[in-house]
Amino acid sequence: MFNGVKVLDVHSHIHDIGMTDRSQAPRLAYQFWHDLFFIQGLGASKSVPSPIAPGKHSDRPGNRDEDFQAVANALARYLEARKIDAQILSPHPLQFHGWMEDEILFKSWIGYQNDLAFKIVQARPDVFVGSCQLPQRADAKDTEHCLEELERCVTEMGFVAAYVSPDPNGKGNTPPMHTAYWYPLYAKCQELGVPILVHGTDVLNPQFHAWEMNRYFEFNFMVPQSIATATLRQHPEVFERFPGLRIIICHCGGFIDRLGENAPFRAKENTDRLSGGLFYDTAAYDLDFMALAIKQRGVAQFTFGTEAPGSGLDLRPGTQRTADDLVPMFEEHAALSFLSDEDKTDILHRTPAKLAPGLADAAAQNAKARVKAY
Repeated sequence: MFNGVKVLDVHSHIHDIGMTDRSQAPRLAYQFWHDLFFIQGLGASKSVPSPIAPGKHSDRPGNRDEDFQAVANALARYLEARKIDAQILSPHPLQFHGWMEDEILFKSWIGYQNDLAFKIVQARPDVFVGSCQLPQRADAKDTEHCLEELERCVTEMGFVAAYVSPDPNGKGNTPPMHTAYWYPLYAKCQELGVPILVHGTDVLNPQFHAWEMNRYFEFNFMVPQSIATATLRQHPEVFERFPGLRIIICHCGGFIDRLGENAPFRAKENTDRLSGGLFYDTAAYDLDFMALAIKQRGVAQFTFGTEAPGSGLDLRPGTQRTADDLVPMFEEHAALSFLSDEDKTDILHRTPAKLAPGLADAAAQNAKARVKAY
C-alpha cells in the first residue's frame, strides 16, 4: 500500500521460485520445450497439445498443480514484502523464442506459455492478473495472425494486457510500430480495452554476441524499446487513428533523451497528441535514470512497474533492500523527492488502474474467466 491505496504493478514475468522439485524441473517449461524440439527434429509440422490447457492436469514435475501453487505463493510473498498489492504477470520475454522456424510449433509454444501464466494467476487470483504473449511473425503481412490467441487469453482466461516485441525474431526485420502491419492488433486491443506492453526479447544480431556483454538487459531490451519509443513519439497519428489504444513501453521506454525540449519529438504539440495513448513503466533501478526519464516524458505518462522478481534482485547499495523494492524509494528517496504525493499516487495506483482496470480488483477480474485453470 501507499498512502492508503493499493500499489499496482504492470510489469512482471513468470519465475520458478518456490518450485517443489527444482532438481527435476529447473524451469517450469522445460519438459514441454523438450517435447516441441523432439517433434520438430522428426520433421512433423503439427501442433502439440498443451498439457496444462485450462482444466487439464499434468503429473510431470514442473507442470503439476502443486508446482504452480508453490510458484504463485512464493511470488506473492515476494510482492507482499515490497508493498505491492497486485501485479500483471506474463510469460518471460526470454522464453518467447520468436526465432522458431516452424509456425505451427511456435503457436503451440506460445499457447503453452499463456496457459502457464493462467495457471499461476489462478493459483493466487487475489494478487495476479494475466498478460499474454502473442505468436508474432515478422514476415507476416500484418498482425492479423495474433488475434486468435489474444482473444482466447482476454475473453476466455480474463487476461488484462498483451505483450509484444518490436523485434520478435531477433533479426531486425519487423515493420516499425507506426506501420499498417500493426493495425489489426491495435484495433483489436482497442476493441477489447487491453493495453499493449512493449518489451524486448532475444536477439540474433551476431554483433551483440561478439561483444560478450550483457546483451539481455542493456541491448536486447533497451534498444528495441528505445526504437519503439522514438517511432511512436514521431508518429502520434497512430493514437489519432486508434484513440482508445494504450501502449506501455517497458523499462522507462528505453534510453533517455539527449536533446532538449526544443527537439521536434518533445515539442508540446507533439506530446499532447500522445498523452492519452503512450506510457512508460518505472522498471529501472538506477533512481537518477528513472527520475530523469519521468522529468523528460512526464508524470502523467508513467505507470508503476518493477519486474519483481527479475533484474532487480541485487541489493541496493547502502541498504538491505533489493533494487526492485521501489515503493520505499518513492516514499523516501531524495532522487524522487521532486514528485508530489499526488504524483506518486498517480504513478503507483491511478495510472495503472486506468490502463488495466482489472488490476485494481484482481480477484474480481479473474472471476470473469470463462474457463477453469484447475
